[in-house]
Amino acid sequence: MRKMRRRLFVLDTNVLMHDPTAIFRFEEHDIFLPMVVIEELDANKKGLSEVARNARQVSRFLDDMMRGVTKEQIDAGLHIPSAVGVGPGKDEATGRLFFQTRTFEVPTGHALPGFGADNAILGQTMGLQKSITDRAVVLVSKDINLRIKAAIAGIHVEDYYSDKSIEDSDVLYTGVHQLPADFWDRAGGDMKSWRQGDRTLYELHGPEVTGWSHNEFVHEEAEAGIEAIVRKISGDVATLELTADYRSERHAVWGITARNREQNLALNLLMDPEIDCVSILGPAGTGKTLLALAAGLTQTLDRNRFAEIIMTRVTIPLGEDIGFLPGTEEEKMEPWMGALMDNLEVLTHNAEGGSWGRAATNDLLRNRIKIRSLNFMRGRTFLNRFIILDEAQNLTPKQMKALVTRAGPGSKLICLGNLAQIDTPYLTATTSGLTYLVNRMRGWNHAGHITLVRGERSRLADYASEVL
Repeated sequence: MRKMRRRLFVLDTNVLMHDPTAIFRFEEHDIFLPMVVIEELDANKKGLSEVARNARQVSRFLDDMMRGVTKEQIDAGLHIPSAVGVGPGKDEATGRLFFQTRTFEVPTGHALPGFGADNAILGQTMGLQKSITDRAVVLVSKDINLRIKAAIAGIHVEDYYSDKSIEDSDVLYTGVHQLPADFWDRAGGDMKSWRQGDRTLYELHGPEVTGWSHNEFVHEEAEAGIEAIVRKISGDVATLELTADYRSERHAVWGITARNREQNLALNLLMDPEIDCVSILGPAGTGKTLLALAAGLTQTLDRNRFAEIIMTRVTIPLGEDIGFLPGTEEEKMEPWMGALMDNLEVLTHNAEGGSWGRAATNDLLRNRIKIRSLNFMRGRTFLNRFIILDEAQNLTPKQMKALVTRAGPGSKLICLGNLAQIDTPYLTATTSGLTYLVNRMRGWNHAGHITLVRGERSRLADYASEVL
């Protein structure tokens, strides 16, 4: 197989502020940082935002690499060390890091109008292309407009892909596997079955089960077909447990019953005491928040498994920001928690005692449901809490890790989101922290995932989701 030609990547500032570890992710290829990039990092280092933290982290990485080196070593290119936790399974990077130490002349007739930072980066990239002939020069940027200008100027430009958890969000793990029609003929020959208390378990053998994961659901399309969860997988041996049926009123969760198969499987994950992390994806109206809240109330108030429910979300407005809000942390978060209020109204709709009874029930529930801001999560540890993270698709992988590690003993984390509604700049369905969580948690004994597909809000909402 022919070896890939060594390349020189020119990094835009937004790549480093999006992923501070980007300089470690180009393996055997070299990296070039224009001086204007260093200046932009310096201009964005102040503040408490994620961008400011990333800018400071990049500066620390560069400072560590430059300790004890001479001017001659800098001109020859700094060796890029391997970073712990970056690029799992990859060998140590063999590329070198170059800084702009002189101004490269732009080819005659190719000078760009304007004096902005983007034009400075484009000009230096064109100068590099002229002066360097042994390697391909590639500009890497998350800025769409800069990529357009680069293409116009004849510069080879690429998006930054190394932070993608998967190549295509359409092939993201759904948590459900449909059994083929002839499955039992092939795998049911030496099947074992037994009961443990009220649980029914099966043990299957065969190559058909090798692609399954822990806590993945399997089902038959037939109306009376089996619905089960994979409890154990070892090679070509799998142990299945029949799921509980939350479609009937007898097994209602805080008065809520599942309206379709996926909701029933979601409730199985939410109510399972052995599963500590649950991720639920789905478009608007599929019942993500309602199911999570109902399961949390049942396990907090009826079963006393959790001390309280913690609910939080990313505060990104759909339209213009309404400005600063008065009050305490909880009062400031109130406008962002319309989903909580709407779902509490559904959950207390049948409360006894009329409007007074519903008001009393709402007061009781609000005392056990705490609204918290993501801005104050660092350093905290939640013990015996049922944590609901709404709109999780707007988190970066680094933010997602910071939040998941807040869970202490006895806590359960529920991550809800819709990858079609990402509002954070530079995040896509493949780079979202929610995609990252689903991909990395797959196969762990104490984590589960389900994708909801059918809307249950109203016929208007269902039709609008399809045609608008």
